[in-house]
Amino acid sequence: MAAEEKLAALLERHREKILAQWLRELATATGASVRGRLAGDTVARQADEFFHAFMAALSSGNTNDVGGDEWKSVRTFLEQLSAERVRAGFSSEETATFIFSLKRGLFEAVSGDKGRGAAQVAEDLWTITELLDRLGLYSVKAFQRSREEVINRQQAELLELSTPVVKLWEGILALPLIGTLDSARTQVVMESLLQKIVETESQVAIIDITGVPTVDTLVAQHLLKTITALRLMGAECIVSGVRPQIAQTIVQLGVDLEGVTTKANLADALALAIKRTGRALAG
Repeated sequence: MAAEEKLAALLERHREKILAQWLRELATATGASVRGRLAGDTVARQADEFFHAFMAALSSGNTNDVGGDEWKSVRTFLEQLSAERVRAGFSSEETATFIFSLKRGLFEAVSGDKGRGAAQVAEDLWTITELLDRLGLYSVKAFQRSREEVINRQQAELLELSTPVVKLWEGILALPLIGTLDSARTQVVMESLLQKIVETESQVAIIDITGVPTVDTLVAQHLLKTITALRLMGAECIVSGVRPQIAQTIVQLGVDLEGVTTKANLADALALAIKRTGRALAG
């Protein structure tokens, strides 16, 4: 029997003691932070599931490469664990502690075995240390990836919320912009407007930039891209909220807005849009 198989067999014999010690270590290290964020039996279930996968991988004999196929189920578990803990509001340190807290139970099981010599015990302890350190690092990386995915998704959702397309009148849409325009936001603006144009069959879209603090060359270019996209869809675009300082900035930048209808405020833009759609205000 290979050394790894013997080690796995030893640890399996002490499974209950190891798990009990592991849960005590976790309670000491993260007890207060875990309570209220995970169900009562969740940690015990996760510990049992990880231990099972860990034993299977260890028995394979590959203790040098946790990126190998033998450790795939362990990696998958850690990715799922990390994703769950990101959503539950844990830190990467708290997530890695799930792995590192297992060390003591494993060390005690190996050290307390009377059937092994000092050299074999030392080798087994080193094997366990390296494995858990690598897996702990993997859990941190998985945690970071999951957190970045959550952040990116939240940013995308915030972008959508910050670019609401409002139907002001039959055939007339408005998009009030607040804050700065960058490439990512411009893309969301175009997609939101074009989708709404198709859904409502509107002829005019008003882009209100009253809430845009400054206009530089990049912002103006993004604005022109949106206007061009609307025209290609057969809709007319009116830009409202062009304040004197913004008008001066656009002129100084040499940005060509020829052919683009602009108005000082949203009310004037709406009145013009109603006129151009051939409708009249009831009065």
